[in-house]
Amino acid sequence: MLSSGRSLVLARIADAIPEPHAGPIPGFVRVGVDGVDGSGKTILADELAAVLRERGRPVVRVSVDDFHHVRAVRHRRGRDDPEGFWRDSYDYPRFRADVLEPFGPGGSGRYRPAAHDVATDEMLHPEPVQAPPGAVLLVDGIFLHRDELVRSWDFSLFLDVPFTETARRMATRDGTPPDPSDPGMRRYVEGQRRYLAACSPASRATWVVDNTDPSAPVIR
Repeated sequence: MLSSGRSLVLARIADAIPEPHAGPIPGFVRVGVDGVDGSGKTILADELAAVLRERGRPVVRVSVDDFHHVRAVRHRRGRDDPEGFWRDSYDYPRFRADVLEPFGPGGSGRYRPAAHDVATDEMLHPEPVQAPPGAVLLVDGIFLHRDELVRSWDFSLFLDVPFTETARRMATRDGTPPDPSDPGMRRYVEGQRRYLAACSPASRATWVVDNTDPSAPVIR
């Protein structure tokens, strides 16, 4: 059961998501939900998708986590290297070709929802799926406001949560150390700090949401 404060914020976000471009065949709308690991991106994106569907808007949900590079690429600078986490985690050319371009201006809406299985390290080549006309593409993931992706979004969010809180959540979810300064967290925390410094996602996003208290998020 969502809190009243969270429901209101989700409704405000849903109100702000633009309609597809007009034309004989409705276009698509691309929405990104960004934030550091543990900030609540997937949960918020799923909840937002439910709100949009209740309003009669078709939604396609995709996660950047299904577009990882294989381990050999992700770890080529070393398993614990923060630069490798920031630079080498995701296959952006595949993500653009399989997802962003089909939902872009003049796109066909025929997309592939995944390119990699992170558990097995297998590359995936699913059959294309046809999105309904006028669909909202709702993507969650880290690094969504980096230079390669920032111009792809018609609307975007950055969930602002301190590392002290996100590390605590990740410890509960993944069993990782709860202290962001722990050496076991260096790859992830320092890699994401490099992203924050290089791309300033809070300034690039359409809206920033303080999601430190998930029951009472605040739009800033």
